[in-house]
Amino acid sequence: MSLYLKYRPKTLKEFQGNTSMIESLETVLSKPIEELPHAFLFTGNSGCGKTTLARIVSTHLNCSDYDFKESNSADFTGIDFVRSIIRNMMLKPLKGGVRVWLIDECHQLSKDAQSALLKALEDTPAHVYFILATTDPQKLLKTIQNRCMTFNVQSLPDNQMLRLFKNVLRQEKKTLSDNILDSIIQNSLGSPRAGLVILDKVIDLPEDKIIKVIDEVARQENETIELCCALIGKSNWKKVSEILKGLSEQEPESVRRAVLRYFSVVLLNQGSMQAFEVMECFKNNYYDNARAGLILSCYEACLIKK
Repeated sequence: MSLYLKYRPKTLKEFQGNTSMIESLETVLSKPIEELPHAFLFTGNSGCGKTTLARIVSTHLNCSDYDFKESNSADFTGIDFVRSIIRNMMLKPLKGGVRVWLIDECHQLSKDAQSALLKALEDTPAHVYFILATTDPQKLLKTIQNRCMTFNVQSLPDNQMLRLFKNVLRQEKKTLSDNILDSIIQNSLGSPRAGLVILDKVIDLPEDKIIKVIDEVARQENETIELCCALIGKSNWKKVSEILKGLSEQEPESVRRAVLRYFSVVLLNQGSMQAFEVMECFKNNYYDNARAGLILSCYEACLIKK
């Protein structure tokens, strides 16, 4: 089993980081079930634990596996998808006391589908609960947001990522050097899932091969830094496009976050208006448009007057 699945938290106590948010969620879930909200909304970056929390909440609600339905709106965006939920939510649970619908990446629902979902949230039967998860809550109708109890899941800081990795290594009876763990942390960008996926790739490799993997990670990091230097320097689009070609195998969203991280440091240390303008070009995620979004952001940044 993959590490990120094997060590997926089963309870709120096992969940890493986000202490204040977890405490708030525990307070809500400590109430009698008849006082609980029928719609939860988890927001945050990809891989930070939104779906994991949704599963934990459904377990707390005494929802059986038979009555827990998980859908990703990237696959089902239209109104027919929501209409099928509305038809089925009137049915009684097969086991347990409730039925739960988890709608992941719910911001990708069409406008009509969101309007239909709003109707479902307004007329939810007593035995039905909705859990929505999204990386981009601004694309959700405000009326939907207002119907939900919202919890924002933050990315993990480096020290908590290190604690997570060392705990996994201890249970797996494996060891890795601090330099390797630090490199994994830097390339995870605060995502426990991304970090555990990388750790899975190197945990059983001999040291010389681990070094080669880390060298490849470092090469990709250097190419991203080269891109940042080109954007803030006087490089033209031709130079930037050549760098982008070298980044073709990197996940666009990871590049975007690395660019934001780089220019955040520039902005904090120098108060650079140009750094601010570049960050504006990269503020929206690429979950909908992938590599095309990265290219568009870079081209827009090149148009900034130096």
